[in-house]
Amino acid sequence: MQYRSIKGFSGLGQLGILLSFLGLGFIMVMAVQFLIGLQLVPSGMPVEKMGEEMIKAMMLPENVNYARASQVLSTFFLFFVPAALYMLICHGKNASWLGFNKHINARQVLIGFFLIFFANVIATPLAEISKNILAHAPHLNAIAKNMEDAYSDQVTALSNLKSWGEFLMAILIMAFFPALFEEIFFRGALQNLFERWWKAPLIAVLVTSVLFSLIHMSLYLFLSRALLGFILGLMYQRSRNLWVNIIAHFLNNSIALIQMFWISRHNGKVEVDKLDPKFPVWGGLIAVAITWGLFVLFNKVSLKNRNLVTFEEQNLVDKADPFHSYTPSNNT
Repeated sequence: MQYRSIKGFSGLGQLGILLSFLGLGFIMVMAVQFLIGLQLVPSGMPVEKMGEEMIKAMMLPENVNYARASQVLSTFFLFFVPAALYMLICHGKNASWLGFNKHINARQVLIGFFLIFFANVIATPLAEISKNILAHAPHLNAIAKNMEDAYSDQVTALSNLKSWGEFLMAILIMAFFPALFEEIFFRGALQNLFERWWKAPLIAVLVTSVLFSLIHMSLYLFLSRALLGFILGLMYQRSRNLWVNIIAHFLNNSIALIQMFWISRHNGKVEVDKLDPKFPVWGGLIAVAITWGLFVLFNKVSLKNRNLVTFEEQNLVDKADPFHSYTPSNNT
């Protein structure tokens, strides 16, 4: 029998709804960025020059609060709004359909943090491999470098943190909200949809991790971010609790932000590509073994909670429609 959501939408129908809202999110992001940028350029400027001048103005230190507002609103409209609307239309108001529930313990959070830490160790050699491969394709490499330079300029402008007040604000805007909104969309909405629809959790994790990396628009870091997305996807698939992912993702973002704050406070120049420590390939291989062991442990400490979440999801289905075709994945 074909899978359908609580509200009766097929898997393909749900994907269409989610993508439609994602498209709406893109439009809202462009509108927000234009309205904010409009405050930073002189009135009467020719339309053809406004885009370039807005970008330049957003990079200026005195306009950093505008840039931060633009970032948090952009991630809100691009990821949170589509996921929330998708949930309301396809499943109803219960946030458990996006992975929010009370079944979480401190061991899951602690192991989740170390999983992300060692994922970054594995990712470092992957980034170097990507750069070496792209070096043999000059045109593609030039595009990759321009994308990375634009990203670095944006992060550098946002991370010009001179006071503790700015740091605490940045913790929310640059560390917590991106983690919250990205996890809600990619794991809570997209991965959950693929798992329920395809009944193939590993494929759902793989596809979602690729899409997670694509949205970050980086050729040099495509493999690295896909790996991070894969680890986050497996963590959610094993825990069935989105808070575990959000906290681990937030802590990962916070470590980078703390580094930027330290450098800014000591009058140094923030260089994004030098924030991550360099590890050799053999270091990455050791990290793979450690990560595998951590996942075995993570699965063990998550088993009871995962079974409780599965039981509660089935209850929601039974209450909505005893003859419903959707049966939650066992994930054991």
